[in-house]
Amino acid sequence: MGDYIMDLTIVTVLVVGITATIGVITNGIGIKFFGGKNRSEFVDQSARMQTGWKNVGGGKK
Repeated sequence: MGDYIMDLTIVTVLVVGITATIGVITNGIGIKFFGGKNRSEFVDQSARMQTGWKNVGGGKK
């Protein structure tokens, strides 16, 4: 019974890991080839929104 649970765990981890990896790769390919000129739309909007904000935290003591 222990061997069955170990095999099931290994298969589950592999299936989830491979699915996640393929999703990230596919998303990257989609953005690279089909993103068009609006590829960095959200990054640009975020940078515009934060213009003039004070930097907080991360300082040395």
